[in-house]
Amino acid sequence: MLVVALVGYLYNRVPTGFLPDEDQGIIFAQAQLPPGSTEAQSLEVLERMENFFLQNEAENVEGMFGVTGFSFSGRGQNQAFAFVRLKDWEERTRPDQKAAAIQGRAMAHFMQFDDALAFAFVPPAVLELGSATGFDLRLTDNAALGHDALMQARNQLLGMASQDSRMVNVRPNGLDDNPQFKINIDQEKASALGVSIADINSTLSTAWGSSYVNDFINDGRVKRVYLQADAPYRMMPEDINDWYVRNNVGTMVPFSSFSSFEWTLGSPKLERFNGVPSVSIAGEPAPGVSSGDAMAAIESMMDQLPAGIGLEWAGLSYEERQSGSQAPMLYSISLLVVFLCLAALYESWAVPASVMLIVPLGVLGTLLATMLRGMENDVYFQVALLTIVGLSAKNAILIVEFAKEAYDGGMGLLESAAHAARLRLRPILMTSLAFGCGVTPLAISAGAGSGSQNAIGTGVLGGTISATILGVFFVPIFFVVVLKAFRVQPKTAEAGES
Repeated sequence: MLVVALVGYLYNRVPTGFLPDEDQGIIFAQAQLPPGSTEAQSLEVLERMENFFLQNEAENVEGMFGVTGFSFSGRGQNQAFAFVRLKDWEERTRPDQKAAAIQGRAMAHFMQFDDALAFAFVPPAVLELGSATGFDLRLTDNAALGHDALMQARNQLLGMASQDSRMVNVRPNGLDDNPQFKINIDQEKASALGVSIADINSTLSTAWGSSYVNDFINDGRVKRVYLQADAPYRMMPEDINDWYVRNNVGTMVPFSSFSSFEWTLGSPKLERFNGVPSVSIAGEPAPGVSSGDAMAAIESMMDQLPAGIGLEWAGLSYEERQSGSQAPMLYSISLLVVFLCLAALYESWAVPASVMLIVPLGVLGTLLATMLRGMENDVYFQVALLTIVGLSAKNAILIVEFAKEAYDGGMGLLESAAHAARLRLRPILMTSLAFGCGVTPLAISAGAGSGSQNAIGTGVLGGTISATILGVFFVPIFFVVVLKAFRVQPKTAEAGES
């Protein structure tokens, strides 16, 4: 019971996660300038980002490709994005040359920008599940409070997150509200003047955005004709007063007679999540903090937001929540299947119980190894735990099988347990050493994919060591205690009584 209690305590102390961070040899960086910024200003910020990577990090960076007008947050001339290619892993052997360390230095440099909000981030281990490591969430307007209330809730959450030491780089993962030119059409006046709404829309669309008219042949090539207002007549908002639209009797009616205009602030794109208005927020756990702890901190902050504002996890964060909720059921089913298979093999409920008691000892080694290396309870940790269940049971079966055979042959309970332990010591050590040596390269690997390899290798190796060393001593004890508790008689005694 003490071992089980210790295992439960350590399991709750291991930080949670979904996938370990991987150094894939690339880093992403993006910058978002204030709304209304020009492409030239975005390009200047991008050049500063390029100078940092190619000069300050020349030892680690092989090259960079940058674009303006695009980022993971959205499109616009105030957006800039950079793809940074790092040098080969063999040339980056020091800890300060890893992708995460380079990202940290880039963030420290980008925070000095006073004309743009710039971030550097490492892509997730599975690119299809997001654009960056860390957590990804959506604030949703479940009560139809409106866009302004949703943006206020977003800014409130960002303010609280910036003061929380458990998370860093918390940022809006979308476009800020932009100034918008709104034209108000008085439909009653337009109808009285004989102007249809369709003609008004067509005129506005053609003047500002152009429209296709027809084709013409020039030097044997077919070319398209587009119609658009000349540049001097669509540069300023007041230019709309110089436009006319033809009514139903052929008279040209000025726009100023049935329209007015104003400047408003609104979202440049329509954002929905599960059919509900939403805004996206991304961030990362602070160094030494697991993603599970950072997500729990975000959930605790939701209590301070207005009623009607909901939280939905997306990408890796959603998968982490799903896998975490299913883990206890997965462990329970695995243990039950192993127990039932052993019960069918030995035709007894007591003998499988003595075998299953070794499982906590193997799990104990997995937990200790994971905690000592500062790793998380992720999907690879869960795979390691399931592997250790089978390995621990295998070691116990090697002893219990021979102990049960000797006990049924007339040997005393204590003598049969000690005899089996001595007899099966070498096979246990040989198989455990072979298995442990097989996963050691995973535990110490470096380079591409080393994060997942370290995670599963460390867990399996730690469990193998503890299940082997402790199992040799404890399995015979479990065998004796369980058989005495269940008062199991040897088959020779049962045959004599019958």
